[in-house]
Amino acid sequence: MVLLALMAAALAVAGAVSGRPSPGSTKATAVSPVRPAPAVTLVSAPVRIADAATVRLLRPGDRVDVIAAPHAPPGGEAEARVVASGARVAGVPRADGDGPDAGALVVLSVPRATAATLAGAGATSRLAVIVC
Repeated sequence: MVLLALMAAALAVAGAVSGRPSPGSTKATAVSPVRPAPAVTLVSAPVRIADAATVRLLRPGDRVDVIAAPHAPPGGEAEARVVASGARVAGVPRADGDGPDAGALVVLSVPRATAATLAGAGATSRLAVIVC
């Protein structure tokens, strides 16, 4: 008798968890459809890295963290910050012939919001990468 009561309780709990009514239940349960989370849209973000020699080490498929070091005010210090973590290198364009201080371009595959952050950081800071 106790075993039968335990089984009935287990079936009732299983029905409540799954959203389906338990056997013998007359109460209809509304089941909402399960929708998958929206996919993250990745975009290609061209990023100029300050050290061209570092970019020459990169290959498509590598993962990098991008660090922004703002230009320090005269006599002051600027603190570096991570602006992209685990970004996938999509491409490393050939050098465009700029001078040695011009850095080098790398194309990263990142979410759209991260691309905007990278573009803003590139306008105000020197960017560096760390290979993950």
